[in-house]
Amino acid sequence: MPSSTGVTALFEQLAHPIVQAPMAGGASTPALAAAVCDAGGLGFLAAGYKSPGALREEIRQVRALTSRPFGVNLFLPQPPAADPGAVAAYARRIAPEAAAYGVALGDAHQATDDGYDAKFAALLDDPVAVVSFTFGCPSRTAVDALAAVGTATVVTVTSAAEARAAHRAGADAVCVQGVEAGGHQGTHHDDVRADRPGAGTGLLALLAEVRESVPLPVIAAGGLMRGGQIAAVLAAGACAAQLGTAFLPCPESGAHPVHKSALTDPAFPGTELTRAFSGRPARGLVNRFLREHGPAAPAAYPQVHHLTSPLRRAAAAAGDAGALNLWAGQGHRLARTLPAAELVAVLAAELRATRESE
Repeated sequence: MPSSTGVTALFEQLAHPIVQAPMAGGASTPALAAAVCDAGGLGFLAAGYKSPGALREEIRQVRALTSRPFGVNLFLPQPPAADPGAVAAYARRIAPEAAAYGVALGDAHQATDDGYDAKFAALLDDPVAVVSFTFGCPSRTAVDALAAVGTATVVTVTSAAEARAAHRAGADAVCVQGVEAGGHQGTHHDDVRADRPGAGTGLLALLAEVRESVPLPVIAAGGLMRGGQIAAVLAAGACAAQLGTAFLPCPESGAHPVHKSALTDPAFPGTELTRAFSGRPARGLVNRFLREHGPAAPAAYPQVHHLTSPLRRAAAAAGDAGALNLWAGQGHRLARTLPAAELVAVLAAELRATRESE
């Protein structure tokens, strides 16, 4: 059965301690995951927002492309919106945005479980090497069921308390996500108090807190774009580094071309955490939609995500970066447009050079 030792052994089998972050919404593809795996890292598929059937098909595609181990990320089911009235008010606010593209807003009343049970069942039927969890902590029963089929488990955490919960649940490792990370913050419970400016803990500080709290292998994530940064988190005790934004510009990535080019476009002043597109804090490039609607967006995930989905698709089709969710970590300006295998090789060379210079 997998164990913390087993997770460590998995990373020891990799040529490079590099994990391609699972990026839901289309960026993570079978081609990207397979390319990273074949280059000596650990590739991931993102199950979020996909149907169970689509997940099964993508797993099949990865297996057709590589014989190396890979992982799948699951979103934990979310509670109903605390304030349906706030969701309705936000829908009225952004309705003109959708109308400008000739589309209607999406249905905010869709299920909030992301098809979790069916996807989990698919991963028991057709096991992969690693399953990671975001937006919560799986039950001990779920962790044990995956262990029984030979799958290791990783829980995304943003605090020492969440890491302790993952340890109690029997997780084999934790992915420590600093506030620098692009996309959604993987907090287990959405707390509006965390919306205040300056909230959230940076990766290196959080890494130290978690390592002193739980005896589990730690994967570090948040703003990592260069091999020297990977060396830093490894020196701080991580067993591997997880990178998302770094892989967005790769040709194997499914990110929209507008998103890829925006990463290094000086027209975008930087990143902020926002609820504007999904109702949950997520770091993205500051654009028009984020500035105009972010302050009014309610804490309501995935209701706001469903509302804005047609609008975002229409903006992408129009090539309008001003209304897209341009998820990006704080290191986005260091993005390099390289094939995934070449990027892994460059990161590994930078890591090696940093270590040799010490």
